[in-house]
Amino acid sequence: MGAAAKKRSANNRWESSGRSLFEQFGIARAAVWSGNDPAPYQIFHCDAFDWLKLVPENSIEAVVTDPPYGLLEYSEDQLQKLKNGKGGVWRIPPSYDGCQRAPLPRFTVLGDEDRRRLRSFFKLLAERLMRVVVPGGHIFIATNPLVSYLVYEPMIQAGFEKRGEIIRLVQTLRGGDRPKNAEKDFPDVTVMPRSCWEPWGLFRKPCDGRVQDNLRKWKTGGLRRVSDTEPFRDVIESGVARNGEREIADHPSLKPQHFLRQVCRASLPLGKGTILDPFMGSGSTIAAAAACGLRSVGVETNSDYFAMAVRAIPLLAKYRIKGAD
Repeated sequence: MGAAAKKRSANNRWESSGRSLFEQFGIARAAVWSGNDPAPYQIFHCDAFDWLKLVPENSIEAVVTDPPYGLLEYSEDQLQKLKNGKGGVWRIPPSYDGCQRAPLPRFTVLGDEDRRRLRSFFKLLAERLMRVVVPGGHIFIATNPLVSYLVYEPMIQAGFEKRGEIIRLVQTLRGGDRPKNAEKDFPDVTVMPRSCWEPWGLFRKPCDGRVQDNLRKWKTGGLRRVSDTEPFRDVIESGVARNGEREIADHPSLKPQHFLRQVCRASLPLGKGTILDPFMGSGSTIAAAAACGLRSVGVETNSDYFAMAVRAIPLLAKYRIKGAD
C-alpha cells in the first residue's frame, strides 16, 4: 500500500471506527452536525494529549488552535475567580459607556515555574502534533507577545518549520496603564505599550519533496489564496468577537468568525482534508471550518466549555458577518 493510500486508510480508521477506538480508552465522541452544510465535524470531550496519542500517524492536514498559552488562567481556581469577578490572573476591565468589557488574562504574573510548565506543555504538544500532521501540513497557533517565545521554540525543536506569523490587528484593554497606585505621581508614564495586535505562530511540517510534489501527494504544503489576484496575507484586521457571537458563546477567549474563517480557509490549500483544534473551547474554530465548507475535529477537556460548544457550533457556523462573504 502506497503512502497516500495509507493516509486515506488512517483517516478512515479514526473517522469511521473512531468511536470504538476512543471509547476503549474512555473517550466519548459527541455531536456530528451536518444539516444542510457539506462539512460535518466531530468533537471529543477529553484531554487533547490523550486524544493525540490515539490518532493514527499522518491523519490531520491542518491545525488551527488558540491554546491555554498561560496554562494558569484555565486552572479550576482561576476559573472560579473569573466567575466571581475578582482576584486571580484574570483582569476584569472596567465598563465603558454602560458596556462591560471581556476579561483578559494577565501574563505578567507568570513566575519561573509557570514558564517552565508552559515550555513543557508546548514541547509535548509539538511532539504529538509532529506525528499526526501530514507532511506539509500547517499549524496556526495563537499566542501572546509576552510568552510567544515559549510557544515557538518547542515547535521548532520538534522539527516544524517556522513560516512566519499571522498578525491579528485587534485593540484590547491590555497594557497602556500608568503605574498602579501612582497614576497621579507619574501621569506621563505607561508601564507597558497598549496592545494593538495578537500573534499567531505559523508552522509547517517539512514537505515530502518539493511543494508541488507534496500538494499532489498530501494536498498540503502551501496556503490557499484569497483569489486569483490576491495571496493570503500575514496581517488581518480583526476586532473582538461581536456581541451576537458572545450571546451564542460567552467564552473568555472567544475569537471572531471574521478572523477564524479566513485562517481556516487558508489552512487547506486545495480545500481538502481535516482541520484540528485540540483546544476548541466553545468551538469557534470548528464553526468557522464548517462555515467554509471544510471538515474539522475539535477536542475540549473542560466540561462547561464542551457543553457550550455542542450548543454554539451550529449557531456560530450560520452566523452572518456583515459586509463579508
